[in-house]
Amino acid sequence: MSEGGKASVVPFRTGGAAPQDELPAGDAAARLRLAEAVRMAEAIVFASAEPVSDKQLAARLPEGVDVPAAMAELRQIYARRGVNLVRVGEAWAFRTAGDLAFLMSRDAVQQRKLSRAALEVLAIIAYHQPVTRAEIEDIRGVETSRGTLDTLLETEWVRMRGRRKTPGRPVTYGTTEKFLDHFNLEEIRDLPGIEELKGAGLLSARMPSNFSVPLPPADPDELTEDEDPLTDIDLEELGLLTPRVTEE
Repeated sequence: MSEGGKASVVPFRTGGAAPQDELPAGDAAARLRLAEAVRMAEAIVFASAEPVSDKQLAARLPEGVDVPAAMAELRQIYARRGVNLVRVGEAWAFRTAGDLAFLMSRDAVQQRKLSRAALEVLAIIAYHQPVTRAEIEDIRGVETSRGTLDTLLETEWVRMRGRRKTPGRPVTYGTTEKFLDHFNLEEIRDLPGIEELKGAGLLSARMPSNFSVPLPPADPDELTEDEDPLTDIDLEELGLLTPRVTEE
Protein backbone atom coordinates (compact mmCIF):
# COMPACT_ATOMS: atom_id res chain seq x y z
CA MET A 1 0.00 0.00 0.00
CA SER A 2 1.33 3.45 -0.90
CA GLU A 3 1.89 6.04 1.76
CA GLY A 4 -0.91 8.14 0.36
CA GLY A 5 -3.37 5.23 0.19
CA LYS A 6 -6.22 5.00 2.61
CA ALA A 7 -7.15 1.75 4.33
CA SER A 8 -10.84 0.97 4.41
CA VAL A 9 -12.27 -0.08 7.78
CA VAL A 10 -15.02 -2.71 7.84
CA PRO A 11 -17.13 -2.36 11.00
CA PHE A 12 -17.48 -5.53 13.09
CA ARG A 13 -21.03 -6.85 13.39
CA THR A 14 -22.35 -9.14 16.08
CA GLY A 15 -24.68 -11.77 14.62
CA GLY A 16 -26.69 -10.63 11.65
CA ALA A 17 -28.06 -7.42 13.10
CA ALA A 18 -27.60 -4.22 11.16
CA PRO A 19 -25.66 -1.36 12.77
CA GLN A 20 -27.80 1.05 14.77
CA ASP A 21 -27.50 3.82 12.13
CA GLU A 22 -28.77 1.47 9.39
CA LEU A 23 -32.00 0.59 11.25
CA PRO A 24 -35.21 2.51 10.53
CA ALA A 25 -35.66 5.33 13.04
CA GLY A 26 -38.63 3.63 14.74
CA ASP A 27 -36.84 0.30 15.10
CA ALA A 28 -33.70 1.96 16.43
CA ALA A 29 -35.69 3.88 19.04
CA ALA A 30 -37.58 0.75 20.09
CA ARG A 31 -34.31 -1.16 20.39
CA LEU A 32 -32.83 1.55 22.58
CA ARG A 33 -35.90 1.53 24.83
CA LEU A 34 -35.70 -2.26 25.16
CA ALA A 35 -31.96 -2.11 25.92
CA GLU A 36 -32.56 0.44 28.67
CA ALA A 37 -35.42 -1.65 30.07
CA VAL A 38 -33.10 -4.69 30.13
CA ARG A 39 -30.51 -2.71 32.12
CA MET A 40 -33.15 -1.55 34.59
CA ALA A 41 -34.59 -5.06 34.99
CA GLU A 42 -31.08 -6.40 35.58
CA ALA A 43 -30.55 -3.88 38.39
CA ILE A 44 -33.92 -4.66 40.00
CA VAL A 45 -33.43 -8.45 40.02
CA PHE A 46 -29.78 -8.20 41.07
CA ALA A 47 -30.58 -5.99 44.06
CA SER A 48 -33.53 -8.09 45.27
CA ALA A 49 -33.06 -10.69 48.00
CA GLU A 50 -36.12 -12.57 46.72
CA PRO A 51 -37.20 -13.59 43.20
CA VAL A 52 -38.93 -10.71 41.40
CA SER A 53 -42.28 -11.31 39.69
CA ASP A 54 -43.34 -9.97 36.29
CA LYS A 55 -45.95 -7.87 38.07
CA GLN A 56 -43.30 -6.26 40.29
CA LEU A 57 -41.09 -5.57 37.28
CA ALA A 58 -43.96 -4.02 35.32
CA ALA A 59 -44.69 -1.71 38.27
CA ARG A 60 -41.09 -0.44 38.41
CA LEU A 61 -40.15 -0.34 34.74
CA PRO A 62 -41.30 2.50 32.44
CA GLU A 63 -44.89 2.25 31.30
CA GLY A 64 -45.38 0.28 28.10
CA VAL A 65 -42.23 -1.86 28.47
CA ASP A 66 -42.62 -5.40 27.11
CA VAL A 67 -41.54 -7.22 30.28
CA PRO A 68 -41.42 -10.77 28.74
CA ALA A 69 -39.27 -9.48 25.85
CA ALA A 70 -36.92 -7.64 28.21
CA MET A 71 -36.51 -10.69 30.46
CA ALA A 72 -35.98 -13.01 27.48
CA GLU A 73 -33.21 -10.67 26.29
CA LEU A 74 -31.63 -10.53 29.77
CA ARG A 75 -31.86 -14.32 30.11
CA GLN A 76 -30.02 -14.72 26.81
CA ILE A 77 -27.29 -12.29 27.89
CA TYR A 78 -26.59 -14.36 31.03
CA ALA A 79 -27.01 -17.78 29.38
CA ARG A 80 -23.23 -18.47 29.18
CA ARG A 81 -22.06 -16.55 32.24
CA GLY A 82 -21.13 -17.67 35.73
CA VAL A 83 -24.57 -16.68 36.96
CA ASN A 84 -27.77 -17.31 35.04
CA LEU A 85 -31.13 -15.59 35.07
CA VAL A 86 -33.64 -18.29 35.96
CA ARG A 87 -37.41 -18.50 36.17
CA VAL A 88 -38.72 -19.37 39.65
CA GLY A 89 -42.45 -19.96 39.39
CA GLU A 90 -43.83 -16.59 38.27
CA ALA A 91 -40.68 -14.70 39.24
CA TRP A 92 -37.04 -14.16 38.19
CA ALA A 93 -33.75 -14.52 40.06
CA PHE A 94 -30.01 -14.74 39.43
CA ARG A 95 -28.47 -18.07 40.37
CA THR A 96 -25.02 -19.65 40.05
CA ALA A 97 -24.68 -21.57 36.76
CA GLY A 98 -25.43 -25.23 37.33
CA ASP A 99 -22.02 -26.44 36.16
CA LEU A 100 -20.28 -24.11 38.65
CA ALA A 101 -22.31 -25.02 41.74
CA PHE A 102 -19.37 -27.03 43.11
CA LEU A 103 -17.45 -23.76 43.63
CA MET A 104 -20.06 -22.65 46.16
CA SER A 105 -20.08 -25.89 48.18
CA ARG A 106 -17.56 -24.65 50.75
CA ASP A 107 -19.62 -21.55 51.49
CA ALA A 108 -23.00 -23.22 51.44
CA VAL A 109 -24.99 -23.07 54.65
CA GLN A 110 -25.49 -26.57 56.01
CA GLN A 111 -29.20 -27.06 56.49
CA ARG A 112 -30.79 -29.54 58.83
CA LYS A 113 -31.68 -32.71 56.98
CA LEU A 114 -35.34 -33.55 56.79
CA SER A 115 -36.53 -36.80 58.33
CA ARG A 116 -37.83 -39.58 56.11
CA ALA A 117 -41.36 -38.77 57.26
CA ALA A 118 -40.92 -35.10 56.34
CA LEU A 119 -39.58 -36.00 52.89
CA GLU A 120 -42.54 -38.32 52.29
CA VAL A 121 -45.01 -35.63 53.34
CA LEU A 122 -43.22 -33.03 51.21
CA ALA A 123 -43.40 -35.30 48.15
CA ILE A 124 -47.11 -35.98 48.72
CA ILE A 125 -47.86 -32.27 49.06
CA ALA A 126 -45.83 -31.42 45.94
CA TYR A 127 -47.55 -33.99 43.72
CA HIS A 128 -51.06 -34.01 45.21
CA GLN A 129 -51.60 -30.36 46.14
CA PRO A 130 -53.99 -29.08 47.31
CA VAL A 131 -54.04 -31.79 49.98
CA THR A 132 -55.25 -31.96 53.58
CA ARG A 133 -53.54 -33.63 56.53
CA ALA A 134 -56.12 -36.45 56.49
CA GLU A 135 -55.47 -37.02 52.78
CA ILE A 136 -51.71 -37.10 53.42
CA GLU A 137 -52.22 -39.75 56.10
CA ASP A 138 -54.48 -41.75 53.79
CA ILE A 139 -51.79 -41.78 51.09
CA ARG A 140 -48.95 -42.63 53.50
CA GLY A 141 -50.99 -45.14 55.47
CA VAL A 142 -49.71 -43.78 58.79
CA GLU A 143 -50.51 -40.85 61.03
CA THR A 144 -48.63 -37.61 60.34
CA SER A 145 -47.40 -35.75 63.39
CA ARG A 146 -48.04 -32.04 63.72
CA GLY A 147 -44.29 -31.54 64.12
CA THR A 148 -43.62 -32.89 60.64
CA LEU A 149 -45.91 -30.35 59.02
CA ASP A 150 -44.55 -27.60 61.27
CA THR A 151 -41.01 -28.40 60.09
CA LEU A 152 -42.04 -28.09 56.44
CA LEU A 153 -43.87 -24.84 57.14
CA GLU A 154 -40.76 -23.46 58.89
CA THR A 155 -38.61 -24.21 55.83
CA GLU A 156 -41.14 -22.15 53.83
CA TRP A 157 -41.31 -24.92 51.23
CA VAL A 158 -44.91 -25.63 52.21
CA ARG A 159 -47.77 -23.23 52.91
CA MET A 160 -51.38 -23.31 53.99
CA ARG A 161 -53.45 -22.65 50.87
CA GLY A 162 -57.07 -22.56 52.01
CA ARG A 163 -59.82 -24.67 53.55
CA ARG A 164 -61.56 -27.64 51.97
CA LYS A 165 -65.31 -27.21 51.48
CA THR A 166 -66.09 -30.29 53.53
CA PRO A 167 -67.29 -30.83 57.12
CA GLY A 168 -64.69 -29.48 59.53
CA ARG A 169 -63.20 -27.30 56.76
CA PRO A 170 -59.69 -28.85 56.98
CA VAL A 171 -56.70 -26.78 55.90
CA THR A 172 -55.20 -27.55 52.48
CA TYR A 173 -51.45 -27.48 51.87
CA GLY A 174 -49.33 -26.67 48.84
CA THR A 175 -45.75 -25.79 47.88
CA THR A 176 -44.18 -22.33 47.61
CA GLU A 177 -41.85 -20.50 45.24
CA LYS A 178 -39.04 -21.16 47.74
CA PHE A 179 -39.63 -24.88 47.15
CA LEU A 180 -39.24 -24.33 43.40
CA ASP A 181 -36.15 -22.18 43.94
CA HIS A 182 -34.47 -24.71 46.25
CA PHE A 183 -35.02 -27.63 43.89
CA ASN A 184 -34.21 -25.61 40.73
CA LEU A 185 -37.68 -25.98 39.25
CA GLU A 186 -39.13 -23.37 36.92
CA GLU A 187 -42.67 -24.55 37.63
CA ILE A 188 -44.30 -27.29 39.70
CA ARG A 189 -44.94 -29.46 36.63
CA ASP A 190 -41.17 -29.79 36.18
CA LEU A 191 -41.22 -32.36 39.00
CA PRO A 192 -39.85 -35.71 37.78
CA GLY A 193 -42.33 -38.14 36.24
CA ILE A 194 -42.59 -41.87 36.83
CA GLU A 195 -39.85 -42.83 34.35
CA GLU A 196 -37.44 -40.27 35.80
CA LEU A 197 -38.16 -41.50 39.32
CA LYS A 198 -37.51 -45.08 38.26
CA GLY A 199 -34.30 -44.06 36.51
CA ALA A 200 -33.09 -42.36 39.69
CA GLY A 201 -33.79 -45.52 41.69
CA LEU A 202 -36.55 -43.87 43.71
CA LEU A 203 -39.23 -46.29 42.51
CA SER A 204 -39.11 -50.05 42.26
CA ALA A 205 -39.10 -51.48 38.75
CA ARG A 206 -41.79 -53.90 39.97
CA MET A 207 -44.41 -51.25 40.71
CA PRO A 208 -48.04 -52.27 40.01
CA SER A 209 -49.05 -51.79 36.38
CA ASN A 210 -51.78 -49.35 37.36
CA PHE A 211 -49.43 -47.17 39.44
CA SER A 212 -49.13 -43.57 38.25
CA VAL A 213 -47.56 -40.35 39.46
CA PRO A 214 -50.15 -37.55 39.76
CA LEU A 215 -49.71 -34.43 37.65
CA PRO A 216 -49.51 -31.31 39.83
CA PRO A 217 -51.80 -28.38 38.94
CA ALA A 218 -50.61 -25.99 36.25
CA ASP A 219 -51.08 -23.02 38.60
CA PRO A 220 -50.49 -24.09 42.23
CA ASP A 221 -51.53 -20.66 43.49
CA GLU A 222 -55.05 -20.88 42.07
CA LEU A 223 -57.66 -22.23 44.48
CA THR A 224 -59.71 -25.20 43.27
CA GLU A 225 -63.50 -25.37 43.23
CA ASP A 226 -63.57 -27.27 46.53
CA GLU A 227 -61.36 -24.77 48.38
CA ASP A 228 -62.22 -21.58 50.23
CA PRO A 229 -59.55 -18.87 50.69
CA LEU A 230 -58.10 -18.34 54.15
CA THR A 231 -59.76 -15.40 55.91
CA ASP A 232 -58.37 -13.27 58.74
CA ILE A 233 -60.47 -15.32 61.17
CA ASP A 234 -58.93 -18.52 59.79
CA LEU A 235 -55.43 -17.06 60.16
CA GLU A 236 -56.18 -16.07 63.75
CA GLU A 237 -57.44 -19.59 64.55
CA LEU A 238 -54.31 -21.09 62.97
CA GLY A 239 -52.02 -18.76 64.92
CA LEU A 240 -50.80 -17.01 61.79
CA LEU A 241 -52.31 -13.63 62.61
CA THR A 242 -52.41 -11.75 65.89
CA PRO A 243 -56.02 -11.35 67.02
CA ARG A 244 -57.29 -7.82 66.73
CA VAL A 245 -58.17 -6.04 69.95
CA THR A 246 -61.54 -4.33 69.76
CA GLU A 247 -62.40 -1.40 71.98
CA GLU A 248 -65.63 -1.70 73.94
